[in-house]
Amino acid sequence: MQMMTVSSLNTKIKSLLEATFMHILVEGEVASVTYHTSGHLYFSIKDDKSAIRCVMWRSSVSRMKFRIEKGMRVVVEGSVSVYTPRGEYQFQTVKIEPYGQGALALAFEQLKEKLKAKGYFDTHHKKPIPKQIRKIALVTAKESAALHDMLKVIEKRWPLVEVIVVDTLVQGESAAAQIAHALRYADRLGADVVIVGRGGGSTEDLWAFNEEPVADAIFAMHTPVVSAVGHEVDVLISDYVADLRAPTPSAAIEMVLPDRNEQLYLLDELLGRVTEAIQQRIKHKELLLQHSETLLMQHAPFKKLKELHNTFRRIEDEFTRTVRYKIEQYALLPRQFKQQLSQSMAFMLKNKAQQAEYLYEKMKLSDPTLQYKPGWAQVSKGGRAVTLNMIQKDDRFTVEDEYVRIDAVCIEIKKK
Repeated sequence: MQMMTVSSLNTKIKSLLEATFMHILVEGEVASVTYHTSGHLYFSIKDDKSAIRCVMWRSSVSRMKFRIEKGMRVVVEGSVSVYTPRGEYQFQTVKIEPYGQGALALAFEQLKEKLKAKGYFDTHHKKPIPKQIRKIALVTAKESAALHDMLKVIEKRWPLVEVIVVDTLVQGESAAAQIAHALRYADRLGADVVIVGRGGGSTEDLWAFNEEPVADAIFAMHTPVVSAVGHEVDVLISDYVADLRAPTPSAAIEMVLPDRNEQLYLLDELLGRVTEAIQQRIKHKELLLQHSETLLMQHAPFKKLKELHNTFRRIEDEFTRTVRYKIEQYALLPRQFKQQLSQSMAFMLKNKAQQAEYLYEKMKLSDPTLQYKPGWAQVSKGGRAVTLNMIQKDDRFTVEDEYVRIDAVCIEIKKK
């Protein structure tokens, strides 16, 4: 029987185990988990009869898309290693997959739940997309087909908008950090809206938009953000956090920009309405003007003068006819009645003369050219007729006669 030292025994065991159990898969339930500050992951997995300690070094941990938790059923890939100083062995892990579920799907659900708990998806955090877009920022790959499609739709739909392209990687390990940086830069450009996205691809190709740095950048932005990643069936974390989700990049442009043909049609319709309203208003004003003109003609001074003049002429004609008739009758009367008739005619003539004089004076009162006596004028203050006794020092008043109007200021008052 050969005798050996403890060290040699552990060395032989190490060689045997590490040579036998290389690149194997082990399935079990996570019994304990420790994410060390160094970046390494220490955990153990078990079944109903046994357990094994596992380690995953920092370089492999950094490539994981999800976090393992106690009680989770996983499949680990790696090799058995032995620590000879203590004769202990552990499973050195290079890859971990959820049992029966893809790692990316699990990572998506984990981040989704985390961000939901932080309020990233709450409706009251969503910013409205402006109705009038003057400047738009497109965060995507500069040479991508998605950018080409968006620019094509912009040119067709609303070429008046100012477009700023913020170039960034949209897939790969460093894409998430670059997209987050590009979003922060776009937020400082003063754009009305930011569209972030890319064309279609596999889950791995689109994964950068499922990363937490991108979600944090979108949530922190002051500018409204539209997430336009992949095709309509692709739903990503950026879609949940953004203020608006578009099924494709081209659809995002159609959702935020107006169609110029529709706008031209709307402007034409509005122009027709305005023109019709103006014409109706002009017609209404014309009717008011005609009505005012009719009222003015009905109450004009010259019309009253004409009516008085006609009345005067009618009385005069009537008087003349009456006198002639009386004279003719008088010539036929006997001498004894002539004196009585003469007296009656004299009285009548006097009465008619008084009536004629009254009508003449009334006509003069209605004649604007005879309203003012020589040397006299009308005094008014604030549009109302006043006497000189009502004027105070420094008052502004108006003096006017038939031909002249004078605006004056009272400097001094002397009572008689």
